Amino acid sequence: MARKRRQIGEILKRWGLVDDQQIEEAAKIAQGSRKRIGDVLTELGYAQQNDVAKALASQFDMEFVDLDQPNVVHKDNLSLIPMDIIKKYIVLPLGKEGNTLKVLVHDPMDLDLIDDLQFRLGGKIELALGAKAKIKEYIDSMLSETKASIDETVRELSMDQSMDRGASLDIQFTGEDGQEEDEDEAGENDTPIIKLVNQVIAEAVLARSSDIHIEPFENRVRLRYRIDGVCHERNVIPKRVQASVTARMKILAGMKVEERRIPQDGRIKMKIAGDVIDFRVSACPVYHGESIVLRVLRPDAANIGLEKLGMQPDTLETFNDIITRPTGIFLVTGPTGSGKTTTLYSALSKLNRPDLKIITAEDPIEYNFKGINQCQVSEDTGMSFQIILRAMLRQAPNIILVGEIRDKEVGEVAVQAALTGHLVFSTLHTNDAPSAITRLIDMGLKPFLVASSIQAILAQRLVRMLCPHCKEPDVTPNPRMMNLCGLSNEDIADKTIYKAAGCKRCSGTGYRGRRGIYEILVMNSEIRDLAFNREPVSKIRDAAAVSGMRNLLGDGRLKILSGETTLEEISRITQVEGLVEEIEEDEDAVVA
Repeated sequence: MARKRRQIGEILKRWGLVDDQQIEEAAKIAQGSRKRIGDVLTELGYAQQNDVAKALASQFDMEFVDLDQPNVVHKDNLSLIPMDIIKKYIVLPLGKEGNTLKVLVHDPMDLDLIDDLQFRLGGKIELALGAKAKIKEYIDSMLSETKASIDETVRELSMDQSMDRGASLDIQFTGEDGQEEDEDEAGENDTPIIKLVNQVIAEAVLARSSDIHIEPFENRVRLRYRIDGVCHERNVIPKRVQASVTARMKILAGMKVEERRIPQDGRIKMKIAGDVIDFRVSACPVYHGESIVLRVLRPDAANIGLEKLGMQPDTLETFNDIITRPTGIFLVTGPTGSGKTTTLYSALSKLNRPDLKIITAEDPIEYNFKGINQCQVSEDTGMSFQIILRAMLRQAPNIILVGEIRDKEVGEVAVQAALTGHLVFSTLHTNDAPSAITRLIDMGLKPFLVASSIQAILAQRLVRMLCPHCKEPDVTPNPRMMNLCGLSNEDIADKTIYKAAGCKRCSGTGYRGRRGIYEILVMNSEIRDLAFNREPVSKIRDAAAVSGMRNLLGDGRLKILSGETTLEEISRITQVEGLVEEIEEDEDAVVA
């Protein structure tokens, strides 16, 4: 038989805190006002808030938490529950063990609150009880501290002198059609979070960042900007607002705020300092929360112009010749972040004329072009690369861009398109241009199709350019770096090479901006025969060199000798045959 639950008044009476007359008086008032007797006893001054909450915990066999005691709620745990839930339900997270989250509540009889918490937070929930007024007092105090901390953070960002502050920080969210949208309705306590997120994004854009990384760890939230291909840390986001910042980013990107178990993708469009800028947003669950990355897509990046990509005059001349041919495949290769998309978009911009029909299949579409038909790949809706490509061929295009040749099926359709009168642009992930031929054959494409369809292959990397305001002559260049870059003292006898120094204009790095280094392999009869006969990549590379191909390292040397970059930058970026062995031999010599 279940034990009968004692009443609040009875428990308080047994503890000697109230008497029968006080209980009777409170019971009459509670009956007439539909208030709970514990609340009435508190209002009449017969019992303290903590006493009533402690009695309520005893009534329901729950743990009582006294918030007047120090360090009951650890600030590191506050990110376990989003701030909007904390404020809405007046609850506090006490900690998490395994899949069980311990939550401090004030009303064990509010079943709707408990059900909603389990739905919003997921996993198991263990409840503890505290006084409502004490919980609310703690939340208000926490929000006040948070606002002060965020205001200080925003001031730090605004006062930063490491970047050009000439542009206005005016920020406006825009819709897909470019029209300005009203800001979200937000309470007063949300304003600091909105201000912090806006300031972080604005600073990153004005600092010429290509990515914004928000990474949660056990005791801190790391903020990093990728500038000129290198991450720079800005450890300024308070840990206690991790959940609120993450939620704000996800709301802006159109993601599901309550979904924290699977990766999500979204987009943000903002007008900053007069320019409408797209952000591609990725949220990925990690051990201490969700890692958020914003890829900055500037509108002028796709229209940079072929002449400004950094190609040598002879490379640019060959490039222009290839992209104006009527048929064949033109591949651009390199690792992620090497500028392949920018190169292809610059080519399409030049070819975008009313007399040519251009269709692209991209995953995702990064930049929108007027006059070009762009198709978004989406496996969820069945819009795969293969299906889009086959549909493209029925659209009678002149030029086709395939975002990436990932497998045999996509490669075969691209080859068919090239052999039936279309010019096909695409990308591939290989270290250099000759490797692309063997990579396609290894995918399963027939060697004779690869040999006959490919017109040329461009491999590229992005290297940081020296800051023109602070670069200094390198009078004693590092012999090891000279060796790795293939330069001798005779090569630099009548040249001046430079080193990075650092100033305010380049944030002390010594570099400002990036350009490409390139190697372009143009197919000829000898290289086609080697591809047809499945010869190793080393023979293809040798034949390309004989035919005049300048490799990545050779292009990098020209940029060193022209004073555009440094020995260290080229040796860091380029990968050529034998380079690893040279480094290992050099290190062995140093150890010896």
